[in-house]
Amino acid sequence: MSAISTPPLAIVEENLPNDARRRRNARTTRIRGTRPGFWVYLGLAVIVISAIFPYYWSFLIGSGDASTLNDANMSWIPGGNFIANAITVINNPAVNFWPALWNSIFSSTVIAASVVVFSTLAGWAFAKLRFRGSKGLLVFVVATLAVPTQLGVVPLYILFADLGWTGQIGAIIVPALTSAFGVFWMTQYLSQTVPDELIEAARVDGASMLRTFWTVGVVAARPAAAMLFLFTFVGAWNQFFWPFIVLDRQSPTLPVALSLLQSNYFVDYSIVLAGVLLATIPLLILFAFAGKQLVSGIMAGAVKG
Repeated sequence: MSAISTPPLAIVEENLPNDARRRRNARTTRIRGTRPGFWVYLGLAVIVISAIFPYYWSFLIGSGDASTLNDANMSWIPGGNFIANAITVINNPAVNFWPALWNSIFSSTVIAASVVVFSTLAGWAFAKLRFRGSKGLLVFVVATLAVPTQLGVVPLYILFADLGWTGQIGAIIVPALTSAFGVFWMTQYLSQTVPDELIEAARVDGASMLRTFWTVGVVAARPAAAMLFLFTFVGAWNQFFWPFIVLDRQSPTLPVALSLLQSNYFVDYSIVLAGVLLATIPLLILFAFAGKQLVSGIMAGAVKG
């Protein structure tokens, strides 16, 4: 018995009826028509330029001197004073730069790691465990997102003042150890990505619920957890309102410390914007190393299954 060979593609195409060939060409045209066109790329270019321009403007002013911003004939080419302005910010005794930088790194890292851990645990419970009142409790957690943060400032300050925590870095870490958005995000992600059959198979093999969570849930939640860590870190890094209230000027976070550059009668915006760029450098480094995880986490959460 002779083997049946696959005919070449060209012969198959030649033997197609005219109607089938036209349908195939129409499908190919539709698929090719879905490729981005000129206006899509133009819109993306406008968005990218709009996102980059504030950084370029900050670098343009931060690389000049005190008269750069008020110069009617200001050049759009950056000057050569950025390093000198950055050194001025670092050496400014009112800013206390290095302790403020450490406070921001430490608090943001602890907050982001804590939010990821607690949100993953809570998300696993809401998504894969069945207990009475789970839906109502999840709705309550999500509803707390509608409560303005400013409403809790006075009670929080009174509480930490009674505890003697005002002026300490723990006063900005403890209230942010959990996140309603993180719980909601991990619940939605785990409910879509982890099939119930996989959990049942693990339980049949003798794994406890904690072991099932560690071997199945944590592994599946890595992309979403990376995205949540990045977003929470950025949010904690940029937090200004609550640290400005509860911390003193001897141990501030970096945004609070940089705000002291504007406390004088005369504000040198070249120094201020140089400090702003210094504060964004750690975030840019973080996104440069973790950008792939960020994109995969967003895409995994956007596509069901």
